[in-house]
This record gives sequence, structure tokens and C-alpha cells, in this order.
Amino acid sequence: MAKKRKGWKYLGRQAKLSIWWEWHRLTAIWRVLPDFLIIGVMKGGTTSLFNYLIRHPLVFPPFRKEIKYFDCNYPKGYSWYRAHFPLRIKMKQPGAITGEATPYYIFHPLAPRRIAQTLPGAKLIVLLRNPVDRAYSHYQHMVRVKQEKLPFQEALAKEEKRLEGEVKKIISDPCYPTNIHIQYSYLARGRYLEQLKKWDDLFPPHQFLILQSEDFYTSTALIYQETLKFLGLPLREPKTYHIHKEGDYEPMDPKTRKWLVDYFEPYNEQLYAHLDRNFDWDK
Repeated sequence: MAKKRKGWKYLGRQAKLSIWWEWHRLTAIWRVLPDFLIIGVMKGGTTSLFNYLIRHPLVFPPFRKEIKYFDCNYPKGYSWYRAHFPLRIKMKQPGAITGEATPYYIFHPLAPRRIAQTLPGAKLIVLLRNPVDRAYSHYQHMVRVKQEKLPFQEALAKEEKRLEGEVKKIISDPCYPTNIHIQYSYLARGRYLEQLKKWDDLFPPHQFLILQSEDFYTSTALIYQETLKFLGLPLREPKTYHIHKEGDYEPMDPKTRKWLVDYFEPYNEQLYAHLDRNFDWDK
């Protein structure tokens, strides 16, 4: 009997959600588009920063944090995307803004141009984490969701083969599934300059805020205030700061870490020169 009640409750929730979404879809024309996007990186603190921002009284949240429109859901169309955001009538308060956070945007080969065409004036926020730690956190996440069965070192060794041809397939077919490109890009996602250059060609520097994830973890209040200034929001403090989705796993093997440090060193140096900023990751 208890299982039956739970089943009815679940169906009731699904029905309400369907009605609610249909209302959003029908009213898409009267909804606003996002003022800002957190475009990356995966496992860099995007969830935490987004959750702090939507607690600000002038930030109106979308239907969900990761809408994934400019990467995976682009074939669903412009109205589908717009349906996720608040009604224009709710945004009458001076200075009110909305935004979303999809950390795959920075890495997806088509997302930069799609965003430039749809949201040319959007403010873009990037959190960059030490690529060694990011790669290991990414791997552990894939293990946790049962999408990775290989040991870490073997997964790194097979990455190039796994990703072979994936970018060309994504570019040639908007409906091509991006699972492999998302799941097994442990090294590729840490070559940050390769990704940033694609955005630099489409957006002026003043539309970017590039943050270091380690600074966000250790000086959360300062980075939060810096982000509010970038978005033109009045400064305020949330009641608490809490890192969301913090992983818990065994430390990386020291030999593997050394290999990764050596691998990423030249890419990091190129990034530092490009940004005129040293993140001190080479250790």
C-alpha cells in the first residue's frame, strides 16, 4: 500500500511538472534571455558559484542551473531555451538579471559561435582549476556515475583514441550524442588556452571574468564580491558559504600526479602568458 501511495505521488509530481513546463513553453515569447553565463569548467566550482549568485535578491534563477542549450540541446530550438527563464514582468526591479551555468559550454566545439549569435552581449564567467586536480576529479565523477571502468592511468592513456573523430562528428551533426566527448576528456579539458582562444575571437575582453578555482575555494567571499562587481550587482554577503558537490575519494598516485604536472606544464605556461597571470599550478 505504501509503495502504491508513493507511486501516485510520483505521478502527481510528474503531472504538475508537465503542466508547469507547458506553461513556460507557451509563454516563452514573454520571457527574458540570460544576462550572464558561467561557461566552465567542469569540476571547477561552477555549482557553488551559481548557487551563491541566485541567492542574491536581484538574480532571478532559470528553471535549472545547467540548461545545456548551446551544446547538447541546441536542436530543441530557441523557444525551448527561452522557456527556462523568468517572465519579463518579473524582472521589472532595477538591476535585475538572470543567467545560467553549463560548464560544458567552454569545451563544446560549437557553443562559442552559437552563444555569440544568440547572446552577443552576455557576460561570461570562467572558473579555471588546476588541470591536474580537475582531471582526477572528473575521472572520479565518471567512476561514481558508472561511466568509467578503467583505472585512471589507463583512462589517460586511452583518451586520445577514445576521443578520435568526436569533434568532427559533433560539428557535422547537431544531433550527434556528445557523451564520449563529455565523459572521457580528462586531459583535453585541461588545455585551457585552446578553448579560450575560440571565445576570444568572438567576444571582447570586457565581457569575460576569468577566476581561479583555488582562489574561489580559499577566498570565497572575495571572489563572490568580485563576481558581483563584474555583473553590476550591489555587494552583499550570503548567510553562509558552502562548496557544493565536493567529491570524496582516494588521493592520486604520486607518480601519476608527477606525469600530469609534466604534461600540463607547457600548456599552463602558454595560458599564463596569454592572460598575463600566473596561477602557480606547476607543482
